[in-house]
Amino acid sequence: MRKISPLLVIGLCCLAFYPRPAQAAVMSAPKPKFAYKDSSGKKQSVEIVDKYQPKKIVRPLAKIDSKIDPKLCRAATIAQERANAHSRSLCWRFVKEALVAAGVIRSRPTTLLAKQAGKELVNNYGFKELPVSDPYEAPVGAVLVYGAKRAAGHVEIRTQDGFVSDFRSKTPSRRPLIGVFTKA
Repeated sequence: MRKISPLLVIGLCCLAFYPRPAQAAVMSAPKPKFAYKDSSGKKQSVEIVDKYQPKKIVRPLAKIDSKIDPKLCRAATIAQERANAHSRSLCWRFVKEALVAAGVIRSRPTTLLAKQAGKELVNNYGFKELPVSDPYEAPVGAVLVYGAKRAAGHVEIRTQDGFVSDFRSKTPSRRPLIGVFTKA
């Protein structure tokens, strides 16, 4: 039998212990399933969702209410077209202009403060307050009025996927909601 050279042995040992990137096993574990019986008694199973879904819809889209004046939906669209990316503290002015441009009201409201908008819309323009306490439940085109202790407040119009005044937002204002107003 031939002698094995010590260099060959050392080379084979080095090759055996050479670090390699880890590779996944050829066989992967089966995904866990939840088994149940449906209403007809047939066995069914579905995969169990165990991963975070960042694109999950937290709040549903707003609904268009057929009882509300369709011009309010047009006002929401106009306000959205004219809105800026960030606030310029002109919310009530932009909402007034959108309501007039859509033909919801004939003349511009005269109140200066946004928190007074609800009273003027009800008293002078035929709006009604809805029994809604969550801004996300407001229908498309509804005017949302928010209060503030020492500030002017805030006014915005509900759009299908968010809220708009002088700027667009996916979330409503954090101020306390005074009321949600629409016109029939």
